[in-house]
Order: sequence, then C-alpha cells, then structure tokens
Amino acid sequence: MRVLSVNVGPIARIPWEGQTVETAFRKRTVDGSIHLRGTSLVGDEQANRQGHGGPRKSVYVYPSEHYPFWKSALRQPDLPWGSFGENLTAEGWSEDEAHVGDAVRIGSAEFVVTQPRWPCFKMNAAFGRADMIQRFEEARRFGFYLGAVRDGTIGAGDTVELLARQAGAPSIAEVIASDRESQGKTSPG
Repeated sequence: MRVLSVNVGPIARIPWEGQTVETAFRKRTVDGSIHLRGTSLVGDEQANRQGHGGPRKSVYVYPSEHYPFWKSALRQPDLPWGSFGENLTAEGWSEDEAHVGDAVRIGSAEFVVTQPRWPCFKMNAAFGRADMIQRFEEARRFGFYLGAVRDGTIGAGDTVELLARQAGAPSIAEVIASDRESQGKTSPG
C-alpha cells in the first residue's frame, strides 16, 4: 500500500445549474511533500466544513485501481489523479483493505480510518454531469476518510504502514454494503 499522488485545492467558484457553487472538490497534485497540520493538509481547503474536513474527515483517500473503470465509463482517458476530490490517490489500499479504526502511518503523519465517502451534489458540479452521484453510488467505488492523529509530512511514494487493527472491525467495503441507505445517500455538500 502506497501513495501515488498527494492532492490539495483551494475553494473555487464553479457554475452549476444556473448558480455559482463554492467547492474545493478540484484538487491539484503536489510536487514533493506536504505537511499535515491539525486536521488538514497545508494548502487544502473545504467549502463546507460541516460535510468535509475536521477530525473525522481530515484526508480523503481514493484507490488508483478505480481510475481505469472511470476513464472508460466517463470516456475520459486523461483523468488525472485528484479528479474525485481525493487528497491521497493510493495504490493497493482499497475499500476492501481499509478497516474502520485502522491506525496507519503515512510518511511521518498518523491517521485512523473513519468512514466511506458519501458524495454530495458538488461532485455533479465538478464533473459537469447531473448523473455523477448516481454513477458513483452504483459503482460502489467510494474511497474513504482518514482522521488525523499526528501531524507530519506526506509525499508521493510514501508507504501506508498499518500500525493497529481492531479485531472484528468492518472493512470500508462492508460498511458500504451494510448501509442500506447508501443507495441514494448523499452528504449535504
């Protein structure tokens, strides 16, 4: 398990359905390393702090293995890392491998796996597609959040070291499968 890309982004205004939406969904890849301070990566913003960020949603991880599916499904062969609003594009660390409560070290920063990512309407806006949330939910390629435990530095190429796992803790995939409301469940954005 390792990080392929670290991605951050500022709040931006984008047009959607006749309105202007503030979102930090669009992320850019960072060269070199970046610091985790408190509950966020330096240079990363969240437009809605109720639905994103904070101690339980400090960093969003998305598996790189999902990208080939999306490149084909969306007919976008040049989809860059960070396209799903993720802070970390990971390799070998999917919803099946990540368990709720897993303590991990990435670079010198430490985290705990907290929950799947439920999409909000801003995903539709960022992709310019009214069906993106539905596609995301049907594909069951959600990614997951990490809560910050210890400040540190993270960079592309860093390994994800599992420090501890609680016996019987469900995987993120199991949480998604067991949540009967997940079909159509969205966060407020």
